[in-house]
Amino acid sequence: MANNHRLACIMLALTSISSQDVSARTVRIVLNDWASQQVISNVYSQLLEKVGFKTKFVSLPTDGQWYYLKYNYVDVQVEVWQGNKENKLTQLIESQSIQEAGTYSIKTREDWWYPSYVTDLCPQLPDWKALNNCAKVFSEGDDPRGVYYTGPWERNDSARIRALNLNYRVISLSDDASLVKLLQKAYNQKKPILIFNWTPNWVDTQYDGEFVEFPDYAPECETNPEWGSSKQFLYDCGNPKARWVKKVTAKEFPQAMPCAFDILRSMTFSGEELAQFSLQVNVHSQSTQQVGEQWLNQNQQHWQDWLAHYSCDAYLD
Repeated sequence: MANNHRLACIMLALTSISSQDVSARTVRIVLNDWASQQVISNVYSQLLEKVGFKTKFVSLPTDGQWYYLKYNYVDVQVEVWQGNKENKLTQLIESQSIQEAGTYSIKTREDWWYPSYVTDLCPQLPDWKALNNCAKVFSEGDDPRGVYYTGPWERNDSARIRALNLNYRVISLSDDASLVKLLQKAYNQKKPILIFNWTPNWVDTQYDGEFVEFPDYAPECETNPEWGSSKQFLYDCGNPKARWVKKVTAKEFPQAMPCAFDILRSMTFSGEELAQFSLQVNVHSQSTQQVGEQWLNQNQQHWQDWLAHYSCDAYLD
């Protein structure tokens, strides 16, 4: 009788655990507002579904995603660039508020960029000191200030303009697709344009151009006004070069879903692949899901190795 009661308790507990496991197998993936991040998110989602997980996308701005990750309202962010998120990410990892899930073998750069044909009109570029002499080249209408176009992302462009005393104004566009259309139109007309650009990106595959070479970055540029040429203002330097791209999760995720975490850790892409993802979406107007499906179809041996984890055996069986 006691054994029967004990067996019944064990079966009840297993049933409870099983039902909790099923309900907990929806992985909530952050979606940001640029193409490569969305494609990689779709690839990851499709990989998880192959082993039985459900997935859900949660669209969030880059500055708002940290609260959701820290408090376990979302599970995974597949693409974090060091250039604009290092301080916040380091703080959250060191405080054990979120979990790092690996670094891609990619080196990135983000900064002001112009097409190569602009050099004919402003031959002193890429030296940043040429910008004021060439402000009229990049101006629009009756405003003599040059125009610098960027997206809706967190940047210190206005602070840099002030610190380096640049005769420029910033125009922020709604998303990277708007930036794409503007660049394409300018390039077709051989019109000078100065934009925020990053690499790897689809622009690498289509257009020749260069980054403006601002004073080399140092951490003191953001914290000590006495550092650098300004002596009064912060951000009198360029953005860091040769930076990393990481994957991160909510702190509970590795223990709650070890198979999904192991797949994320194994998942990797090259800079060329990120550029192609962006090209297919922004230039060839494919959906991020289509691009993800195409990549999976063309790289089966590659991603099958990402599923080969002991933690996933129960799902694959």
